[in-house]
Amino acid sequence: MEYRLLGRSGLKVSALSLGTMIFGGVGKFRNIGSLDVTGARRQIDMCLDVGVNLIDTANVYSAGMAEEIVGEALSGRRDRMLLATKCRMRIGNGPNDTGASRFHIIAELEKSLKRLRTDHVDLYQLHQWDGQTPLEETLEALDTLVRAGKVRYVGCSNYSGWHLMKALAIAERHNFVPYVSQQINYSLQAREAEYELVPIAVDQGVGILVWSPLAGGLLSGKYRRGKDYPPGSRRLTEWQEPPVSNEEQLFDTIEVLVEIATAKGVSAAQIALSWLLGRSAVSSVIIGARTDEQLKDNLGAVDVSLTIEERQRLDKVSAPPLLYPYWHQAASVSERLGEADLALLRQYL
Repeated sequence: MEYRLLGRSGLKVSALSLGTMIFGGVGKFRNIGSLDVTGARRQIDMCLDVGVNLIDTANVYSAGMAEEIVGEALSGRRDRMLLATKCRMRIGNGPNDTGASRFHIIAELEKSLKRLRTDHVDLYQLHQWDGQTPLEETLEALDTLVRAGKVRYVGCSNYSGWHLMKALAIAERHNFVPYVSQQINYSLQAREAEYELVPIAVDQGVGILVWSPLAGGLLSGKYRRGKDYPPGSRRLTEWQEPPVSNEEQLFDTIEVLVEIATAKGVSAAQIALSWLLGRSAVSSVIIGARTDEQLKDNLGAVDVSLTIEERQRLDKVSAPPLLYPYWHQAASVSERLGEADLALLRQYL
């Protein structure tokens, strides 16, 4: 297993980490998976055997049951895994049962610690933006938790570019502990993060944790042009994340994925994960599998290498349209671009 620094922190995380959205199966999360404690313990064993050292969960997953399952499955070996969890989403009917207020952040951490059976989490992440709470309040609350020893590092998830830069600026201004990571949706099917979030990660030293690296299974090789979704697909339920805006490009990408995978004798999923592991600023790719067989296959992605030509083929077929001002930068100032700019523009030059 390869270990990478989480942004500019000194914390090393495994290139692949274990996601737990499939743990529990309560409510809408039943559409994704319903792994119980026995299954979770088995998957954690598989991850530990190959060197995975990070588990990612959230208070909202299966109404807290995912955290409970993680806590029970890790009993007696908490020190072998880094734990990341999140708060922000609505978890009740009250007016303060959502958001990034000091009240909500601290209250939800205490509940998460109890469910996870630990006295601290290694990474506490804001699950989404809150446009009604001042960032100063949010960041001060996170800073307080770090100084109290209940949180080691803080990060965000699903922020826009200006959200993230504003948070980093406020943290620096007030000497608050800054976000060391951002957890984002990123894959060969969803490359919108390359417009702003990936360049910011390169420029500001913010580590990237990737969620839904296989686009909800779309990049597994099971989905093909002109064919019905396979039985059991979440696409047959009301769970439609991530959305597909260009189906033709998706299937063009899948065809290249399958072609490269077949030539190498590996799975399409492994090729998709390997591509991500080679992208700028990616610290860890979060994998979550319904079955042990899928997890074993995904874990094998760390042993798959892509040639420059194979990467270029995947880059080209899945490239997002070049929006303004990026097309203008590529056309007029390409000789003065920095590494952060090139995280997006290199493939177009």
